[in-house]
Amino acid sequence: MSRRVSAFAKVSIAAAALTAAAASCTAIAANLLCTYAVDTKAKRSTFNTPWDSLPQHLVHDAELQAEAAAWFKNSRQPVTLRSRDGLSLHGWLLDPDCAQPDAHRYAICCHGYTGEPAEMAKWAYHFARMGFTVLLPAHRGHERSEGRYVGMGFLEHYDLLDWISLIIDADPQARILLHGNSMGAATVMMTAGDPALPRNVVAAISDCGYASVVGQFTNSIVSMTHLPRPVAYGIVKLASTICHRKAGYRFEEASCVDALRHATIPMLFIHGSEDSFVKPHDLELNYRACASIDRDKLLIPGAEHTMSASTDPVRYWNRVDALIQRAFEA
Repeated sequence: MSRRVSAFAKVSIAAAALTAAAASCTAIAANLLCTYAVDTKAKRSTFNTPWDSLPQHLVHDAELQAEAAAWFKNSRQPVTLRSRDGLSLHGWLLDPDCAQPDAHRYAICCHGYTGEPAEMAKWAYHFARMGFTVLLPAHRGHERSEGRYVGMGFLEHYDLLDWISLIIDADPQARILLHGNSMGAATVMMTAGDPALPRNVVAAISDCGYASVVGQFTNSIVSMTHLPRPVAYGIVKLASTICHRKAGYRFEEASCVDALRHATIPMLFIHGSEDSFVKPHDLELNYRACASIDRDKLLIPGAEHTMSASTDPVRYWNRVDALIQRAFEA
């Protein structure tokens, strides 16, 4: 009997040790995730990791991109904003680029995670040629904007509401289009579903936006490490707690699905079928969650992350322009 008790005690001690080791590993992994993903100043941050440029065969509209980039560089005007938590945020304002501009028509284009306003030049150029005055804000912690921690669309959506207010203060008759790519799309979706959204915002476009940060980070961990999904989910949940302590928000708060249940403006959701970064399934999750009566979705075959406009530009811009016509010219 005593041998059985002794053996049981050894097994219990071993199990406790393994549990403690697992908990310790989870804590380390969670802290690394939080540091890598949202801390722009950390040495081991994705913001300090060089990204591979897109293969040239994926850039099907290189001439248009070059033309838009030159227009952006030569036409941009700096604009600044003080965020609610005291950060100096920077953006670029671009005048309409057509013979008969609409004095009260505006578009705000939000760039993606680790990106900068310049990457939205092609979209800004398209809207400017339609008569829009275009604003390209730099997210907190990106380009010239201050801020150490990235909000994954949650903190940024408050910044976007303030950029919207900046336009309305200058032009109370403003009618505003929101467009975002990737994290910028998440920012737009969370803004569209915020009860504080002004009526001046009349339509929104989400290109390759994730459904939730918890889901996106969990998917990324599973894809990169092949850990079991419950383990990856546990790491993300613990990282969320760490993020709340450091950056002031939880990953659970950054949910496009939750926000879209309160959306009422016309919305277009776009995704590439070959997107390996944000799964195309997120298109369905966001589309189904959207409460707007006027909602549309577009899946571009063969397109990778944020490459839909380059992969099938005719189909892409036809659907974008159709949304604009419904929302602005009805």
